[in-house]
Amino acid sequence: MAHVVVVGGGLAGARSCEQLREQGHAGRITLVGAESHLPYDRPPLSKEVLIGAADTSTLRVDYDELRVDVRAGVRAIGLRPVDRVLVTDAGQIGYDGLILATGADPIRIPGEGEQLTLRTLDDALSLRQRLRPEARVVVIGAGWIGAEVATAARTRGCHVTCVDLDALPLARLMGSEVGKRLLSWWEGIDLRLGTAVAAVTSDGVELADGETLPADVVVTGVGVRPATGWLADSGLEIDAGVVTDEWLRAGPGIVAVGDCAAWWSRRYQARMRVEHWDDASAAPAVAVAALLAPGLGEVEPHDPVPYFWSDQLGHKLQYVGRHTDQDRLLFREREDGSWTALWLGDDDTLSAALIADLPRENVQAQMAILGGSVLDPHLLADPAVPLTKAVRSV
Repeated sequence: MAHVVVVGGGLAGARSCEQLREQGHAGRITLVGAESHLPYDRPPLSKEVLIGAADTSTLRVDYDELRVDVRAGVRAIGLRPVDRVLVTDAGQIGYDGLILATGADPIRIPGEGEQLTLRTLDDALSLRQRLRPEARVVVIGAGWIGAEVATAARTRGCHVTCVDLDALPLARLMGSEVGKRLLSWWEGIDLRLGTAVAAVTSDGVELADGETLPADVVVTGVGVRPATGWLADSGLEIDAGVVTDEWLRAGPGIVAVGDCAAWWSRRYQARMRVEHWDDASAAPAVAVAALLAPGLGEVEPHDPVPYFWSDQLGHKLQYVGRHTDQDRLLFREREDGSWTALWLGDDDTLSAALIADLPRENVQAQMAILGGSVLDPHLLADPAVPLTKAVRSV
């Protein structure tokens, strides 16, 4: 394979370049990224960068050593797979192999008023300048990114209001029992739950009931959509992302990784699109193997147990696994205020865990999920019993 083009200048794109060389690709590599920056880590944007502890989170990758032709500030606008041609706003690029890693774009609220999002380094630097002491900041969305932005704004001395349609924080994703345990974390922030937003206006945030929340800064954090619009006429299958098989193959000579990829999971027998660091970092190893060696041989499919984390409101949340509304929920409460929510399937195997302020329990939860052991709910309820030891006696 003479020339591999990587489309997307984020973590998944950078890791793809590294994996290409690590797995023996000796030909050309071109990395095309819409942003003017070299690939960087996104998690620090809402943490260190936003509070002023860092100005960048550039990944430590030596593109010269890897012999990568980096074309920053070049946006992909079309694809002709039959001709193996990528169309960009700076011209056409031929390829033999193509790695799609274009990520996702933030969803915006209707209205003519200024609303900021937090997806890119430029977003973070722009928002940081606006988070001045006494500024009135309205955050739309009390999910992961909304909570992290609210944390940074409060840390910088702003007056923070957060609006969310759900009746409790994270209730749609984690359920009401988890949401109740998160309420106390929002002390010092005007949290408006069960509140619909009509529009962002020049005066602030207009609510569905007609009230307007005055704002100097409006930040929208209500989710993202995969950045696949430019592939509309490509002939690739698009369904909540670029549809791939277990090895992340989207078509002849094309693989997709990261937030834009909707891959098939054997573990869950479902199509997955995981918008988190861990997946973007791990997926390129499988995708590159599929691209360079279509026979695959002994290469295992991409099928990880999902994992992500969030530092918010003075607490650390870690989630591992995948649960459904049919799973049974129980809690491990500890005297220091930390807790773990556990979701058990019908057979009492662990489906997922949400861990608050006890990082070491994450590894145990991963082991329990991967092991598929049948657990004893009575032992699980005792926080002194390690998750991996709470196995039902035969």
